[in-house]
Amino acid sequence: MILLVDSGSTKTDWIALNAEGAEIFQTQTFGLNPQVLSAEILTERIINNYELYKHRHDVTHVHFYGAGCGTHKPKELIKGVFEDFFDKAQEIDIKEDTYAALYATTKRNEAGIVCIIGTGSNCSLYDGENIEQKVTSLGYILMDDGSGNYFGRQLLRDFHFNKIPKELAYEFAKQFDLTAESIKNHLYKMPNPNTYLAQFARFIITNKDHEYCKKLIRKGFKLFIEHQILQFDNAKEIPIHFVGSISFYLQDELKSLLSEYDLKMGKVLKRPIEGLVAYHKNYMMV
Repeated sequence: MILLVDSGSTKTDWIALNAEGAEIFQTQTFGLNPQVLSAEILTERIINNYELYKHRHDVTHVHFYGAGCGTHKPKELIKGVFEDFFDKAQEIDIKEDTYAALYATTKRNEAGIVCIIGTGSNCSLYDGENIEQKVTSLGYILMDDGSGNYFGRQLLRDFHFNKIPKELAYEFAKQFDLTAESIKNHLYKMPNPNTYLAQFARFIITNKDHEYCKKLIRKGFKLFIEHQILQFDNAKEIPIHFVGSISFYLQDELKSLLSEYDLKMGKVLKRPIEGLVAYHKNYMMV
């Protein structure tokens, strides 16, 4: 059994295939970001899934693409968790989520810029053969422009600095617990503070036609374009693809802003998992 796994910080999509590439099952768990979660929490999130637990001894290959897997230490952490859980696996391949976005949106020998804008954000250049990242992510506190946690952070700051229009602030407070005690508890004592922040982004999406939200969306996406996309010299010559919930639900706003920079939008996918299946069937003979 082959497992194809696409994991963000919020949720993880799993598809199991047999040796001929036929689907056995699909399932979903919470996100498995080894940058912000311990081995114990990662294991708990896997072991509590019925399908994964039921088939844990049947898995022979795991292809995992995940947020937080861009450096050696977190990759080794999650690989160790998988080795313990899928104890019959002959191969466990761990790649950062950029590769999932790449495989789902581009073809071989077809250049493009591939962006992820979901709970977090990043951007890579694919020249048709190799991937290039010019910026090393320093995580959700310092980077992740235009992402869910970026918008959540801005909303919370503006709310407590009384910068949100009163009618909008009233609706915001009706939907979420915005007390200082609750916010600080989630940010400094609970796991997944980046996911916690990103949950507030749905308020921005729901109210995207409000002038305050329009300005906030524009500011976040401008930062992403200028800090990430425009770092590549040929950005205006090749398509720019997007994967992730924020780019999916705000694709009209994103496309409009890209056009102001003379940039061309390519594919926009909410989740890359289906594209991963096609890639593995076509190129890896799973």
